[in-house]
Amino acid sequence: MEKIAVIGAGTMGNGIAHTAAASGVPVTLIDTEGSILERAISTISANLQRGVDKGRMSDRDKQSVLARISTTTELQKAADAGLVVEAIVENVDAKRTIFRKLDALTSPHCILASNTSSISITRIAASTSRPGNVIGMHFMNPVPVMPLVEIIRGIATSDDTVRRVEELARRMGKTPIEVNDSPGFVSNRVLMPMINEAVFALYENVATAESIDGVMKLGMNHPMGPLQLADFIGLDVCLAILRVLEEGFGDPKYRPCPLLVKMVDAGWLGKKSGRGFYDYRK
Repeated sequence: MEKIAVIGAGTMGNGIAHTAAASGVPVTLIDTEGSILERAISTISANLQRGVDKGRMSDRDKQSVLARISTTTELQKAADAGLVVEAIVENVDAKRTIFRKLDALTSPHCILASNTSSISITRIAASTSRPGNVIGMHFMNPVPVMPLVEIIRGIATSDDTVRRVEELARRMGKTPIEVNDSPGFVSNRVLMPMINEAVFALYENVATAESIDGVMKLGMNHPMGPLQLADFIGLDVCLAILRVLEEGFGDPKYRPCPLLVKMVDAGWLGKKSGRGFYDYRK
C-alpha cells in the first residue's frame, strides 16, 4: 500500500497517522475541523519530540515523519489511498454514512477499514458495494505505544484483504490478532463488563474508586485499575460500547450501570473532560 488515509483526527486518528508515518507510510489525515487537525499535528509533534529528547530518534527523523503526514478537511483527498482507516465517533449511522461516501470516491481495490471498538463490521460493510474489502482494524490507545491491532473479519471480508491489512499492521510495528465479527469483538467483550462491574461496585458503595482500582492493580497485577482505565478510554465511549453489547446480545448482563449513564449525562467523561471517576482538573 503506497498511501493510506485516516478519517478523524482525534486521539485514535492522530495516533494511527503518527504510527503509520513513523513506519514510512505516507498519510493523509482528514477531519471536518481544521482546528482538530492543527491539534492533531501538535500532539504528534510533541510525542515525537519525546523520542528525540530520549535519544530514540534524531530531529531529522522527527521532521521526516511529520513530512509524511498531510492534513485536509476534504474527504475526497482520500481518493488515491490504497487503504482508508475510519476513526470517527462510535456511532453506526455516522460510520455507515462515511463508508458510503468512501465507497463512491475511492478505487474499487481500496481497502476500507474501521477502527470501531464494538460495532459490527458486517453491518458497516453492507453500506458499500465492496464488502470483501471492508475490515475492522481496531487499534489500542495510545496507538504509538500499544502493540495490538485487533483485526476483525466481517462475514464477507476476503482472505486477501485480511492478508494485506495484517502486513500493514506488522509494517507499523504492531501485532495483528484476527477475530470474527461479534459485538465488542474480543477486547471489549471481555473488558467492558469488567469496567461496568467496577462502576457497579462504586455505585453500590462497596468501596471507593481508589480501593477498587487498588484491588485490581495489586491483586490482579493490572497496570491500571478499571475505573482509571475507563477515564482514559472516555466514559462516553465505554457507555456506547456497553449499549452495543446490550443490543447485540440482548443480554441484561451488559446493562450499563446507572452511575455511568449519569456521569456521561453530566459531561463527566474522564480525562478528556477533566473529570470522571477521578479529578484531572489540577
